[in-house]
Amino acid sequence: MRVSGVRLLFCLLLLGQSTFQQTSSKKKGGKKDAENNAAIEELKKQIDNIVLELNLLKEQQALQSVCLKGIKIIGKCFLADTAKKIYHTAYDDCIAKGGTISTPLTGDENDQLVDYVRRSIGPEEHIWLGINDMVTEGEWLDQAGTNLRFKNWETDITNQPDGGRTHNCAILSTTANGKWFDEGCRVEKASVCEFNIV
Repeated sequence: MRVSGVRLLFCLLLLGQSTFQQTSSKKKGGKKDAENNAAIEELKKQIDNIVLELNLLKEQQALQSVCLKGIKIIGKCFLADTAKKIYHTAYDDCIAKGGTISTPLTGDENDQLVDYVRRSIGPEEHIWLGINDMVTEGEWLDQAGTNLRFKNWETDITNQPDGGRTHNCAILSTTANGKWFDEGCRVEKASVCEFNIV
């Protein structure tokens, strides 16, 4: 009996040692798996960052070629489109190019836009502006839906905007030295797309 008890004890010790070794190797393997998973996640983050930077570089390169065709002012580029279109078509075309219809934010920017329109489209042209009062009559908003910080309405002769519900879009007039007028959105006008640059 003693021999069988010793054998049984010996077997239990071997079984315990074997279980301990398997548990500790699993823990080590689990630790390695966790380290590998963390490294893989870090590599994925780095790849995502590289892809993001590459896309930004491509966007900047595209903007540079737009700027070469148009004119660059502080923080943005303008690119003229001489084809006369209704407001919504001009809006969609600018969006498709990655920009928006021009919306001057300062008097200086408005003056530079007027000069560019005279040179690129014609000295007596009107272009669409990226503002409208389609949502609420008389509340002129930019394309992002925010209130205008700068306004250049013609107020000396015609007291713009004065078109009521039939004139929900706005134009910039080169013949009126860059003053703004409200206009019906279905009238065909040339346009200038603007592209924000960093």
